[in-house]
Amino acid sequence: MQRPPTKFERRVYDMVSKVPAGKVVTYAVMARALDCGSAQAIGQALKRNPNAPDVPCHRVIRSDLTIGGYSGETAGLKLQKKLHLLKQEGVEFDCEGQLLTKDAVFEWV
Repeated sequence: MQRPPTKFERRVYDMVSKVPAGKVVTYAVMARALDCGSAQAIGQALKRNPNAPDVPCHRVIRSDLTIGGYSGETAGLKLQKKLHLLKQEGVEFDCEGQLLTKDAVFEWV
């Protein structure tokens, strides 16, 4: 049985829910916006997301604009699912996992 999300995890899920379809944000940008100082903490919270893809953790990528991981994996079927979800939203990556369209990066206002 999975434990309920922590207060921090709920804040992360709330923030990622504000990233619109067709856009991505980086772990580091989310960390700065939440004033937590750790992109890894964002990744760990998203790894435990009990409501993916409704809480769209697939919209979070690495600072170098590569795909990163999904559900705690950096390769395999879960990562293919992340790529598929993003492609359905119009966000595409090259065969190396690099974001093709910089316009897809969401800017926090």
